[in-house]
Amino acid sequence: MKTAIEVEGLTKSFGEIIAVNHINFEVKKDEIFGFLGPNGAGKTTTIRMLTGVLKPDEGKAIIMGHDILKEPLKAKQIISVVPEMANAYRDLTAWQNLMLMGELYGVPKEESRERAKFLLKEFGLYERRNQLARGFSKGMKQKLILCAALLTEPQVLFLDEPTAGLDVESARLIRDMIRQYNREGTTIFFSTHNMEEANRLCDRIAIINHGKIAAIDTPEKLRMKSTELKSVEVSFNKPVPIKELAEIPNVTNLKKIGDKIRLYTDEPHSVINSLTDYARRKKLTIISLNTLAPTLEDVFIKLVKEHRGD
Repeated sequence: MKTAIEVEGLTKSFGEIIAVNHINFEVKKDEIFGFLGPNGAGKTTTIRMLTGVLKPDEGKAIIMGHDILKEPLKAKQIISVVPEMANAYRDLTAWQNLMLMGELYGVPKEESRERAKFLLKEFGLYERRNQLARGFSKGMKQKLILCAALLTEPQVLFLDEPTAGLDVESARLIRDMIRQYNREGTTIFFSTHNMEEANRLCDRIAIINHGKIAAIDTPEKLRMKSTELKSVEVSFNKPVPIKELAEIPNVTNLKKIGDKIRLYTDEPHSVINSLTDYARRKKLTIISLNTLAPTLEDVFIKLVKEHRGD
C-alpha cells in the first residue's frame, strides 16, 4: 500500500459556518505531510474528522485502507494523535501516564515497560519518570504526550501544532524526533501555521484557508511556482528614500527589512542593473546585493490572499 490517508469530499459545518468544505487529498505512506493554514482555516477540524473524533457531514477518510466511519476501531488501532490542546494526566507520574496508555491500547505490559523506558530516555524525561506530571513545564508535558502517542508504535501519527509555545530547545528536540520516527516508517500528518517549521520538516504541504485546499505540493515547488515573488535585497552605506526605489522599472512591491530593502520583481536582473545605476548616480556604495527566491511564507500569504479574494 502506497497511500496512508485518502480524503475525498470531506465536509464539516457548525451551524452556518462551513469549517471544512469538500476537501480532497492523499498522504503517501512514510511521508511527513504538512497541513498549513491560518488560525480558523479548518486544520484542527480536519484532524478531528480523520481521527474519528468528529463525524463529517459529507465525504470519507480512509486510513491505511480502513474507512474511519465504517471501520473506526481498526483505523484507531493504527494511529496516534497529539491534539493541539493535549495534556497529560496531572495526578499521575510520567511513568504511570505511559503505562495507562499502553493498557488502553492493549500493549502487553512488558512491551509497555520496555517502550516507555526507551521513549523517556529519548526525550530526556527518564530521570523525572516518577514525578507527577502536574509539576512539568509545558515543554516537558508536550514531550510526555508525544511519548504516550509513540508508545503504541502507530503507523500514522497526527500532530496538531506540536511545537506551539515551546522553547527553542524543546521544539528542536520534537522536530528531531519527528524526523527520526518518520525515517523508521511512521507516516506523519503535521498541522502547523509555522512556515519555517513546515519547510524544514515536510515532504509535501497542503495549504488550507476558509475550509478549502488552496494548494498541495512540495515546499520547493510551491516556492518556485510563485515566480513573481522573487526579490532583490539591497543595502547601501547611507539611508535612501524608499519612494525613489519604488520608481525602478519591474518592481511590483518593496519593503524595508532592518537596514536592507527588499524589492519584489519577476525581472531580478533588470532590477539589479537599475540599483547599480541608482547607486552610481547618488554616489552610494552598495554594501550587499542578493537575489532571493520566494520564501514559503511569501507563497503562503499570496495563496491565502488569493483564496479570500483580496
